[in-house]
Amino acid sequence: MKLATLKELNTERAARRPVILVTDTASGEQRLVKATDFAADPLSAELSKQLRMGKSGNVEVGGKKLFLNVYAPTARMVIVGAVHISQALVPLARSLGYDVTVVDPRTAFASPERFPDVPLIAEWPDVALPPLNIDHYTAFVALTHDPKIDDPALLHAFARDCFYIGALGSRKTHAKRAERLKAHGATDADIARIHAPIGLSIGAVSPSEIAVSIMAEITATLRLPKEHKEAAA
Repeated sequence: MKLATLKELNTERAARRPVILVTDTASGEQRLVKATDFAADPLSAELSKQLRMGKSGNVEVGGKKLFLNVYAPTARMVIVGAVHISQALVPLARSLGYDVTVVDPRTAFASPERFPDVPLIAEWPDVALPPLNIDHYTAFVALTHDPKIDDPALLHAFARDCFYIGALGSRKTHAKRAERLKAHGATDADIARIHAPIGLSIGAVSPSEIAVSIMAEITATLRLPKEHKEAAA
């Protein structure tokens, strides 16, 4: 790899922007494709697929054999609400490679005893969330059932373009939530991004089952093609 390419690659990675190094396996020629250029690139479909899967791989296009080396930011998960579901969700998310942070101003819930070895912030969302530098590669999960905590957290998630936003609550609860969020400037498009009731509909009852349904929904959002998700909606 040329030094200039390496420097450019490291710059993109440091900024948590995905980038793919395309190598012609026959000639050894290489080029770097940044996320902003994916859509216009001749390999757009292949680049998007490999990035969505989070894996490097070989492709053959126009008679050329290419290796697509994917550099994607480590996925994050921010859980607002140190509740029983969160206790089950944290190890599950970690097993899938997520960097997990739990936020809850209620110190009776947000204790190291309940969440050992987990970054835990016992502050209100307006204090806890900005320093986390939440971005598009963040799954954002609101589980407190308390509008004073969940609502400002969700507004922050909208602004940071998280790839997944989910919130606990029934359809009736969510309808009331939507009205409150709109009163604070949220748009219909913002509200439509919330997965609520949170998690795939698998008949989950226990906190552990609900955690599985949430993790499955996050995985589907991350991995499935957009048209597949739209068809399933």
